[in-house]
Amino acid sequence: MGRVLLVCRLAVRDMQRHVAQAVLLLLAVTAATTVLTLGLALHGVTSQPYQRTRAVTRGPDVVAYLGAPGQAAALTRASGVTAASGPYPLLNAILRVGGLTAGAEAEGRTQAPAAVDQPKLTAGSWVRPGGVVMERAFAEALRVGPGDRVTLNGRAFTVAGIAVTAAIAPYPNICYSGCDITRYLASNGIGAKNIGLIWMTGPDAVKLASAATPLNTYILNLKLSDPAQAPAFASRYSTSSPAGPSFNTWEDLASWYGLLVQDEQAVLVPGAVLLGLLAIASVAVLVGGRLAEHTRRVGLLKAVGGTPGLVAATFLTENLILALIAAAAGLAAGWLAAPLLTSPGAALLGIPGAPSRTPLIAAVVVAVALAVALTSTLVPAIRAARTSTVSALADAARPPKRRGALISLSSRLPVPVLFGLRQAARRPRRALLSAASIAVTVCGLVAVLAFHATVNQELPGRSAGRLANPVIARDEQMLLVITVVLVVLAALNAIFTAWVTVLDARHASALVRALGATPRQVSGGLVAAQVLSALPGAIAGVPLGIVLFKAVAGNTTAPPAVLWLAATVLGTLLAVAGVTTVPARIDTRRPPAEILQAETA
Repeated sequence: MGRVLLVCRLAVRDMQRHVAQAVLLLLAVTAATTVLTLGLALHGVTSQPYQRTRAVTRGPDVVAYLGAPGQAAALTRASGVTAASGPYPLLNAILRVGGLTAGAEAEGRTQAPAAVDQPKLTAGSWVRPGGVVMERAFAEALRVGPGDRVTLNGRAFTVAGIAVTAAIAPYPNICYSGCDITRYLASNGIGAKNIGLIWMTGPDAVKLASAATPLNTYILNLKLSDPAQAPAFASRYSTSSPAGPSFNTWEDLASWYGLLVQDEQAVLVPGAVLLGLLAIASVAVLVGGRLAEHTRRVGLLKAVGGTPGLVAATFLTENLILALIAAAAGLAAGWLAAPLLTSPGAALLGIPGAPSRTPLIAAVVVAVALAVALTSTLVPAIRAARTSTVSALADAARPPKRRGALISLSSRLPVPVLFGLRQAARRPRRALLSAASIAVTVCGLVAVLAFHATVNQELPGRSAGRLANPVIARDEQMLLVITVVLVVLAALNAIFTAWVTVLDARHASALVRALGATPRQVSGGLVAAQVLSALPGAIAGVPLGIVLFKAVAGNTTAPPAVLWLAATVLGTLLAVAGVTTVPARIDTRRPPAEILQAETA
């Protein structure tokens, strides 16, 4: 018990002496665990709005797509079917409004309410001759409302109302399971993500048919006595014939309605991995910096009887305590922020369900936080424990190897670059961790920039006749948050690394100044040390970012490597130089004689 108490006291005392470093560690791990908590907590939050929408709209258990109206009779008489509506004609059309062009699936309906799948109006009135109703998410993308005029296949209609349904996937995922019209629309410059749903009277829908968009699909909505049997029903009656019938079950539809939040998870989870890697690099730099700054303290602990196990346990305990605090903070922040990200979108009614707050999520987040702390602390702690007492008290950095060719080459370098190279060579592990931190940051930035470049290619904006995409808008919000956190943590990590380098090089800097170097040259050398460490990381981050983008975006092709990739590398190096300039200049204000006369820290 006394040994445990001693280790805890030493750990707490060290945290009190190094508050800024402890705060940085907390920020790094808290950021990673917050984003991870968000990604895990969003699971299933759209189930409640979909079920409410399904209940209000009398949503079907099975939606059948038929090649001819005659196929409906056998299905409506099938065992387990309790109610049906349709078959309704389903036409494909090109919609134009206010300079925008989109694809539309036009479903012909009766003016009387349907027993199954009666869309819920959120504005205006139901279909009438010459008047159409638009699915709400589609209407918001087009920015139209009741009373506006639209054209479908060249015919003019008035928007009578806005409604939601639970029977067909909403914009922009209406073609998630495939659409017959996508090839035709593509020839008119309309992508699969620019297709939405409208309702109109049956006769108006039939009049839209043309040679390019023939009437060859009918939709039938079925209610079953046991909704759980929907997949079995669809499997029993589906055929491989292009003429149908084919089926969508309510479970399929529920997952498609949840794609907005699922897409958020697809962004947040890789973001959490990036932040976790950056946190590992940050914590390792922190621990390595404290070891470099207090190597003599390790020697003193050993000189008074401390065992290698005691030394290692002190460092591990300190960082594991901070990791537990960061995990708790990350869980709290993630659970509090999750409701801000769980809006199901315009396609559903009601509010989302509460984010998941299960013991399993808490255990995963805590385990990740501890793993980050343990992974980044274990090696430095063991290295400190194995350091001999004499070498620890001497506190000598690793001297760079001196070779004739290297000396000949370095003699021609400017003083700041020469001094920077020497400082980077004295602490190779720190330089490697700094490069890893920059690589993770640039990886995230390149993935974000690739996403934006791809979006700009596919959705150039309203001026080019394209629709707003709510999925992309939500992705951009998530990416903005992750990017800001990545940049802030990387900047803090660069500042701290520079400060540790300044302290470590204090005597070397004073000696160089005593030999004639100016304070500006010394501070420039310290900045150069950080930039030289960051350069390989910035270069390596570019291909890693492209790989990450392809992994997250699936089959989407990343834009070609153009000037923005080079600008990312250059901007990162300039940012590193900028954030390390201030700590590099602080210590050069002290007279070199004062530093040289002081006892080695």
